[in-house]
Amino acid sequence: MKKLILSFAALSLVFSIYSCRETKEEKAEDAMEEMVDDTEDAMDDAGDAMENAAEETGDAMENAAQEVEDEVEGNDDAM
Repeated sequence: MKKLILSFAALSLVFSIYSCRETKEEKAEDAMEEMVDDTEDAMDDAGDAMENAAEETGDAMENAAQEVEDEVEGNDDAM
């Protein structure tokens, strides 16, 4: 009786480990989902960087235009 119970317990353990292992398809699917998430994050970061660069360029153009206007009007602090 003891051998039968131990055999059943061992068989149950083997079956549970086998049935819970991750298949190649699940691993590939998980890897693809992770790549998609990483790509989305990279695209968001790139979009933010482009937006910041555009804002900085606009600010620099406004400052340059103001300096030119001050120079033309004679309000330049450097004189």
